[in-house]
Amino acid sequence: MPDQRPTLPGHPGELPLLDRSEVGGRLRQVRKARQLTLKQLSALSGVPVSTLSKMELAQVSVSYEKLAAAARALEVDIAQLFRPSGAVSAPGPATVVVDSLPDAAGYSTGTYDYHPIAGGFPGRRMTPAYARIIARERGQFDDFIRHPGQEFAVVLNGRVRIEFETGEAVSIGPQETAYFDSQVGHIYLSESEDGGDAHVMVVMTDR
Repeated sequence: MPDQRPTLPGHPGELPLLDRSEVGGRLRQVRKARQLTLKQLSALSGVPVSTLSKMELAQVSVSYEKLAAAARALEVDIAQLFRPSGAVSAPGPATVVVDSLPDAAGYSTGTYDYHPIAGGFPGRRMTPAYARIIARERGQFDDFIRHPGQEFAVVLNGRVRIEFETGEAVSIGPQETAYFDSQVGHIYLSESEDGGDAHVMVVMTDR
């Protein structure tokens, strides 16, 4: 996990990053509340038992793809995994949810830092997130990232290259956007000048 926490472009404050033990503990808590074994959760999510075990024990940082798969199998919004421990409950009725990005808890995979937003909205059909793109080379990933649905990204600061398992790639800068099928393997790479990170807003949907 990077030593330096991400900051929003133009914002002096740091964005909070959860320790992976907090996320792992929350995953275990939700699984236990659903009365599922690791083997059962593995069968439902497609994530290997060994990986789920390492996630819960904070022995490994995992991609959004695997956390999202586990959350879907547990029938819980992924944002629940980024909340303090406590009873698992559905959000109450709401017309609008307003969040502050500097207060949005996040998680580091080593290649990205990402911060789910608007987790308090009941029955969300989209998963918006702020992300800092750290990786600069394909070799920093074990594999391309794949998850159901579609994905939209807009660059806030820096420059991003999105590479696909098909061999396609796009390079986008500030105020430029990309929309794609997230079932196709993809990765984000920073192309920002001077070796810096890139900052993006991403919206994902399972549909």
